[in-house]
Amino acid sequence: MAVKKFYITTTAPYVNADPHIGFALEIVQADVIARFKRLLGFEVAFGFGTDEHGLKIYRKALEEKKDPQEYCDENAKKFDGLKKILHLSSTHFIRTTDSNHLEAAQEFWRRCYKNGDIYKKKYRIKYCVGCELEKTDSELEGNRCPVHPNLKIESYNEENYFFRFSKYQEKLLALYKNNKDFVFPKHRLSEIESFVKKGLQDFSISRLKAKMPWGVDVPNDADHVMYVWFDALIFYISTLGWPINLREFNRWWPGVQVAGKDNLRQQSAIWQAMLMSAGLPNSQQIFIHGFITSEGQKMSKSLGNVIDPVALVNQYGTDAVRYYLLKEIPPSADGDFSHSRMREIYTADLANELGNLVSRTTNLAEKYSISGQKLSSAEISKALTDISELLNGFRFNEVLIFIWNLVKNTNKHLDEKAPWKNTPHRTEIIRETLHSLAKIGLMLTPFLPKTAEKISKAAQGKIKKIQPLFPRLK
Repeated sequence: MAVKKFYITTTAPYVNADPHIGFALEIVQADVIARFKRLLGFEVAFGFGTDEHGLKIYRKALEEKKDPQEYCDENAKKFDGLKKILHLSSTHFIRTTDSNHLEAAQEFWRRCYKNGDIYKKKYRIKYCVGCELEKTDSELEGNRCPVHPNLKIESYNEENYFFRFSKYQEKLLALYKNNKDFVFPKHRLSEIESFVKKGLQDFSISRLKAKMPWGVDVPNDADHVMYVWFDALIFYISTLGWPINLREFNRWWPGVQVAGKDNLRQQSAIWQAMLMSAGLPNSQQIFIHGFITSEGQKMSKSLGNVIDPVALVNQYGTDAVRYYLLKEIPPSADGDFSHSRMREIYTADLANELGNLVSRTTNLAEKYSISGQKLSSAEISKALTDISELLNGFRFNEVLIFIWNLVKNTNKHLDEKAPWKNTPHRTEIIRETLHSLAKIGLMLTPFLPKTAEKISKAAQGKIKKIQPLFPRLK
C-alpha cells in the first residue's frame, strides 16, 4: 500500500529584517500540521525559505555598502536557523537566489509567455517599496501605505512586462466555487471572491534592469528583471525540484500554503492565476492567519516594541513560546503578545498544571516501583481521532484547550484518589495516571515536541522521577 503524501509550506519572508514573531507564528502553525500528518502515517514535505530579490533588498544592501548577494547570504542564515530555534520538522529550505530557483522562475515565465499571458506596455503607478506592491488611491491613507506609513509612495512611469491577470477572473471564481475549503477561514474565501468579482487588472511583472538590477533575468530580454512577487511565488514549486525533477514535484504538489492576511490576494488569486497560465495544478488549500500586536499596539521599530522570537526562546524556552503562539493567538484572527500574559500561562499552564502532574506522577511511580505501559494502536488511533477534526480546521488553540482539560482532569483524579496514602488501589491509580500521561504526550507531540517526547518516555517502562519540564521563572 502506497504511503500518503502531504506537502505544506509557509511564505518566503524578505531577508532585509530579522525574523519576527509574525513569521514565527506562521512557521510554527505549519509545523504543527506537518507533525500531525506524520502521526497519521503520511510522508510529509514541509518547506520554507527566503525571498531575496526586489527593490527593498537592493537598497538595503547598498545602504550597508554590500554586494546584494553577500547581504542576502548573511541574512538568510538567520531564517535557516529558525529550524533549530523553534524545533521545526521542516524538510526543504530554498532561497530565491538559488540556481535551481532562478531556472524555475525563467521556465515559468516562458510557459506563461507562450500561453499569451505576458505582454509589454507603458504604465504609470504608485508603488510601496515596503510591500513591493502597486497601490491604488483607495488603498492609501494620506498618500501613504497604511502598512508602511514611514515610507514615501513612489511613482513609476516606464515600459514593463505585464501578466494578463484579467483573463483569469472566471476561472478563479470557478476554483473558489468548486472548492469551498480552498481558502480557510471561510471569511477569507469570501473576501477574495469579492475582490475577484469586482474585476481584475493586469499587473506589471518586470522592472528595468538599469534602475533595479537585483532580480531574476527576464528570458530573451537583457533590459528587464522579474518583478519580485512573480519570482518569489514560484518558490512553492521550485523547492520541490520543478521543472528539473518532475518525479519529485509530482510526488508532492499540490500542497497546503500558510500565509498572513496581508498575503491573501497574492496567494489565493495571483499565484493561482499564474499556475493556471503555466498549465500547472492549483494549490490544495491556503490557510490565512492574522497579525500579532505587542502589548495591544501595532509593532514598529519606531515604538521599539518589535518582538524578537529568538529572544523569547532564550528567555522562556522553545516549547513555552510555541505554546503561547498556538494557544493565545487566535488561529485565523489577530492576537496580542505580552510578557505579563506569557509569564502567567508559563507558570499556570506549563509549570503548575502540566509540569507538576508529570513530576508528581513519576515520583510516585518510582517510589512504589510501578511501571508504565505503551499505548495500544487502538488507543493511539482514538487519541489522534479526538483532535483530528479540530486540526483539520486549523483550530490550534481549541486542541490545546482539549488537551489541557485532560491535564486538569488527571490532576483532579490524582488529588481525589490520593495514592500516596495507604490505599489498596494505589498501583491501579498510578498506572491509570501514567496511561493518561502517555495520551497527553502523544497529543502534545505536534505542539510541544520536546516536552511531549520527555513525557512519553517518562510514562513508559521503569519509571524515574522526571526533572521539572518548565523550571520556575526568575
